[in-house]
Amino acid sequence: MHGSAAAHGSGQSGTGPGSVPPGADLLDGLLAGTPDDEHPVTHVHRLAARGSRTLPWPEWVDPGLRQRLEEAGVREPWRHQVEAARLAHEGSSVVVATGTASGKSLAYQLPALTRLAEDPRACVLYLAPTKALARDQLASVAALADPSVRPAAYDGDTPAEERDWVRRHSRWIVTNPDMLHRGVLPAHQRWSSTLRRLAYVVVDECHAYRGVFGSHVGHVLRRLRRICRRYGADPVFVLASATVAEPAAAATRLVGAPVVAVTDDGSPRPGATFALWEPPLTERTGEHGAPLRRSAAADSAGLLADLVERGARTLAFVRSRRSAESVAEQARRLLAERGRDDLARRVDSYRGGYLPEERRELERSLSAGELLGVATTNALELGIDIAGLDAVVLAGYPGTLASLWQQAGRAGRASRESLVVFVARDDPLDHYLAHHPRAVFGRPVEATVTDPANPYVLGPQLCCAAAELPLTPDDLPDFGGAVAEARLDELVAAGVLRRRPAGWYWAGRGRPGVDIRGSGGEPVAIIEGATGRLLGAVDGGAAHATVHTGALYVHRGQTFVVDELDLDDACAVVHAETPEWTTVARDVTDLGIVATDRTRRLGTVTAHTGVVDVTNQVVAYQRRRAGTGEVLAEFPLDLPPRQLRTRAVWLTLDARAVARADVDDLALPGSLHAAEHAAIGILPLLATCDRWDLGGLSTALHPDTGTATVFVHDGHPGGAGFAERGFAALRRWLTATRATVASCECDSGCPSCVQSPKCGNGNEPLDKAGAVRVLDVVLDELAAAEAAGEDGTDDADTEGRDEELEADEEPHGPVARAAAGPAAGRDVERPVDDIVF
Repeated sequence: MHGSAAAHGSGQSGTGPGSVPPGADLLDGLLAGTPDDEHPVTHVHRLAARGSRTLPWPEWVDPGLRQRLEEAGVREPWRHQVEAARLAHEGSSVVVATGTASGKSLAYQLPALTRLAEDPRACVLYLAPTKALARDQLASVAALADPSVRPAAYDGDTPAEERDWVRRHSRWIVTNPDMLHRGVLPAHQRWSSTLRRLAYVVVDECHAYRGVFGSHVGHVLRRLRRICRRYGADPVFVLASATVAEPAAAATRLVGAPVVAVTDDGSPRPGATFALWEPPLTERTGEHGAPLRRSAAADSAGLLADLVERGARTLAFVRSRRSAESVAEQARRLLAERGRDDLARRVDSYRGGYLPEERRELERSLSAGELLGVATTNALELGIDIAGLDAVVLAGYPGTLASLWQQAGRAGRASRESLVVFVARDDPLDHYLAHHPRAVFGRPVEATVTDPANPYVLGPQLCCAAAELPLTPDDLPDFGGAVAEARLDELVAAGVLRRRPAGWYWAGRGRPGVDIRGSGGEPVAIIEGATGRLLGAVDGGAAHATVHTGALYVHRGQTFVVDELDLDDACAVVHAETPEWTTVARDVTDLGIVATDRTRRLGTVTAHTGVVDVTNQVVAYQRRRAGTGEVLAEFPLDLPPRQLRTRAVWLTLDARAVARADVDDLALPGSLHAAEHAAIGILPLLATCDRWDLGGLSTALHPDTGTATVFVHDGHPGGAGFAERGFAALRRWLTATRATVASCECDSGCPSCVQSPKCGNGNEPLDKAGAVRVLDVVLDELAAAEAAGEDGTDDADTEGRDEELEADEEPHGPVARAAAGPAAGRDVERPVDDIVF
C-alpha cells in the first residue's frame, strides 16, 4: 500500500526475512575474487539510517478511516504527512516533496477520504504519470475507503462499457493527464456532475511533469481549474513529488495557482551502501580503434544475476526498452549456466510498450514476491510500491539526480541496510559522475524545468480551452496574461480562433488535435506478420530510428526483425529471428538560426541563445556484431525528413580563438565535434534533462554565423528550457565538460568522453586533444571577461554570470539556409519515452 501501511512496515523477500546480507556485505560478496586491475568500484558512500518523527492523529480525521489505517499497521502518522494533510484540510493547495517510500500518499488520503466521508456527494480526481502507479493507488484507496466511494480507474485500459459507470458512480477517479486532456475536459458537459462536486485534485509524482510535456500538463490543469469554476467548484490541489529544488515554485508553475511546500521528511530511512561502479576498459576496440569498456548492460546483468542468486530482491533500472529486455535475458542466461533454472524463471523485464494484460501480470508477480529480479525502464521508477527490496542497480545515470534518488530509494527493507550500485555507461556524464562523487552526493537535486509560455505549447492549449468554453479576458491571467493575449491575436489571424465581443471561439471542425507529449506522431503498432499478433507499440517520434525496415526489435526476450515500416498506417510488420547482430540508425541534421535572443561577448568567443530550425533525417542503418559493436554492414533508408523549431545555445569562435587553440584547418572540425559530443553528455548535470532530450551540431564554418560554431539544442518543439540553462551556467557546464574529456584514460577518444552512440556521422571526425584545447580557450575567455567585469550580455539578464567552481565541485527574420559544412558533426539525440501511459 503506497505511502500508508506498507510504508510503515517491512516486506518479505522470496527467501524469507533475514536471510539476505546487509548492503555492505552484499557488495563485498559481489567483489570477491575481482583482480585489483579490474576493480570496478570507484567510490563507496554510506547513507546513514534515519529515525522516524511522528505526530498524533489530527482530530479532524474520520474515525473509520483512522481505524482502518491502524488495523493496517499505521499507528501514528509521520510529521510531514500530518503537516501536508492539515494544509490541504484547511483549503491550501500543497506539495509534499519528500523521499521515496516516505508515505506521501497518506498526506492526501487523510484529507480527501475524510472529506468524502463527511460529504457523500464530494469527489476526488487522482492523476498519476504511470498506469502502474495508478493501479497501485487504486488498490490502496479501495482498502481504506468507505464502500460508497467506489474508487475506479478511467484510462486507456478502461473498457468502453465501464466508462459511463465510472463517470456516474465513482467518487475517487484514478486517471492520467492524457485522459483528462482527451477524454474529460472536451466532454465536460457529460462530466458536469463530477466536476461541480470536485473537492480535491491529487497530482502524484509531479516532478515527472517537466519540459514540454510538463508545460502541456500545466495548461491541462489550468483548463481543469477553469472548467471547475464554470460549474461552481474550486478544488484543492495536493501534489506529491520526489525531493526537488524549489518544490513550491515548481508546483505553483504547474498548477497555475499558489502552492505551499512541505519538505521536512519525518519518515524513517534504513541505511544503505551506495557504490559507484565503472566497468573497466577491455582489449576490444570500437569505432576508429577506440577502446571499449565492458558494457553497463553486461555488468548490470551480472550484478542482477549475482544478487538474485544470493536471494536479494533486486530492481535493475536501465535506460531503454531494448536494454530492459537484454539485461533480463543476460541475467537469466547466467543463472541457467550456473544450474539455477529455478531462479532464472524468477527474473523478468518490465517496460513501456507491453500490452495491458502483460503489465498487470508482471506487477502482480513483482508485488507478490514471485519475481526476485526485474530489469525495468523508468516505468517502475514512479510505479508500484515494492516493499522489501534488498538492492537496486542503476545501469546508467537516469538523467537527473531526482530520478537517481527516486530509483535508489526503491531499495530498503525495515532496519536492514540495502545496496545501491550505480553502473556507469560508456558516456561522458556517467564517466564524470563515477569519478566525482561530490557531484552525486554533495549537491542538491535539480529544479523542475517547465515553460508554459512556450508558443508551441501555449497556442494549442488556448485552442483546446476555447473549444471547451469560449475564452474571455477574465481567463487570460491563468494562461499567461499579455503573452496569452498576443498568442490569441496570432491564432485569430491564422483563422484558428474567432474573436467575438464575448471572447474567443474555436473556429475549427471537431476538437483540436493536440499531443501533450510532443512525441511527433501517433504510436506505431508492432505486428507479427505471420500471425497478425499485436506485440506492442513504440512512440511515433522514435519510430524512424527504432523500427525502420531492417531494424532489430526485442519483445520480452524474443527478437524480431522489421520487414516493413508503414508510416501511413502507423505500423511495423516484423518476423521472429535471432541474428548475431544489432542495428543502429544513422541520421543527418541541418540547422539554421531563426532568432538570437541573448548574446555574451567573451573576447574572441561569443555565446548565444535563441531559436533555431533543425531538419533531421534517418538515412541509413548499420548492422553491428552483438557484444563487440563491430560494424558489419550499412544499408540506406528512404524516410522523410523531420522538422523541429526549438531553442539552442551556441558558441562561436573567431579566427583568433581558433589560432589560440592551436588547431589547424584539418583538425578543427573534429575538435569542435568532440567538444559538442562531450557538452551534450554533460549538460544534464546542470539541467533537468538527460542527453536524449538534447541534440547538437558543430561545423568549422556555419553559414549563419560565418565562423566556427558549436550548437546544443533542445530536442522538443519550441524548446524545454534546457539550452537556456546551459547558457546561464556556461562556466560550470564547460568546466565539467573539459574535466571529463581531459581526465579520460583513453588516448584519442572513446564513448566515455567524446564518442556518441547517436552520432549521425558515425563519430567522424573526432579530435579529443583538440577538443580540450578549444574548451581551454573558451574557459580562458570566460574567466578573463568575468575578472574584468566585461561579461558583455546584450540584454539586462545577468543570470549568465555563474560562479567559478573546481572541476569536482560541480553543483549541486526569415530562416537562414539550414546547411552545415561538409565536415560538420551532425547529431540528434531523440527523446525516448519509457514511462507507461
